Amino acid sequence: MKPEELLIVLGMMAVTFGVRYPVMALAGRVTFPPAVVRALKYVPPTVLIAIVIPDVLFPGGKLRVEVTSPYLLGAAITAVIAWKTKNLLLTIVVSMAAFWLLRAVFGA
Repeated sequence: MKPEELLIVLGMMAVTFGVRYPVMALAGRVTFPPAVVRALKYVPPTVLIAIVIPDVLFPGGKLRVEVTSPYLLGAAITAVIAWKTKNLLLTIVVSMAAFWLLRAVFGA
């Protein structure tokens, strides 16, 4: 690893720690209002959606919203399986198999 890369990683670590530590340190001492606690439950799915949607809609950096998009179909299959089964492992395994099959059929 180059020295510049190490500095970048250490900088990212410091920023991440600096943003998260105060909240973790105060979490046991401060009682959050019920509305805040309810709102915080939506943070993980919101972040996951923000990470996944660009790859689903822009595979390869180009907008691809069509019925033959394996990324869009795979995301739809994943959503249905997760909603119906509520089983994380089953959702991952079946969705990945479906995505690979769709890529073989429709191309990447």
